[in-house]
Amino acid sequence: MAEPLSADQFLAVLKKSGVRVFEHGNWRTHNRNHKGTWGPVHGVMIHHTGPYSTEAGMVELCRTGYTSLPGPLCHGVIDRSGTVHLVGYGRANHAGSGDDEVLKAVIAEKPVPPDNEANTDGNPHFYGFECINTGGGQAWPADQLEAMHKVSAALCRAHGWTARSVIGHKDWQPGTPDPAGIAMDDFRTAVAELLSTKPAPDADDEPEYAPFPGADYFRIGRRSALITAMGKRLVAEGCGKYAKGPGPNWTDADRRSYAAWQRKLRYSGDDADGIPGTTSWAKLRVPNP
Repeated sequence: MAEPLSADQFLAVLKKSGVRVFEHGNWRTHNRNHKGTWGPVHGVMIHHTGPYSTEAGMVELCRTGYTSLPGPLCHGVIDRSGTVHLVGYGRANHAGSGDDEVLKAVIAEKPVPPDNEANTDGNPHFYGFECINTGGGQAWPADQLEAMHKVSAALCRAHGWTARSVIGHKDWQPGTPDPAGIAMDDFRTAVAELLSTKPAPDADDEPEYAPFPGADYFRIGRRSALITAMGKRLVAEGCGKYAKGPGPNWTDADRRSYAAWQRKLRYSGDDADGIPGTTSWAKLRVPNP
């Protein structure tokens, strides 16, 4: 059992795996969370898209969905060159109903049993990747397969999971064939091989964004470059209430601007008092000054 990674952590994990990543629109907040929970997460689910006209069109379809199945339809779309397109984050319409015994096996990291029931909602519990393939005998390019293996291994490593936490949609939902043409046991073996390799040191392991300094930091009399950086991010998010600035001194304009950010995140009452908190700060992504 694990809490989902934050959107920024998810992005960093994928980038560190070595795959190319392309971000689409407001993917960090594009989700179906209003329809149910997101998490705890237990694994990674791999899909094929089915027939498509263009790869770009399929990426957009996975982002927006359609009338009977609104998007996002996954978290990432892996195109045939191996590029990962991020289209949503949070609860997504990708897993649907599946077998509770399969979920128990994934949680216990045991071999998955045959899926013969559809009695459990999988959307809260799996990171989902749609991989562009018609599902009708189309070959899988080596670059695409490599990216599929890498993102699966990267998320397993981030959560401390083994390769048994990676399943195909066909492992989960009875009658579903995807990903067609891929033997999932072989796929998990490839993921396990990546997990057995020690990752190379990364010079970019320093946090990209400023850590939350604590609510008591934000008080009249505080002066720092961090407050200026925060103010600039609030302005960029359309929440700036500054007649002048922002600047390094904590002022009532900073508080009112931050309250507007909290309301944008759908906080209300005491949760929208203009004093930063851990979650809202992380979502604001204030760069280290």
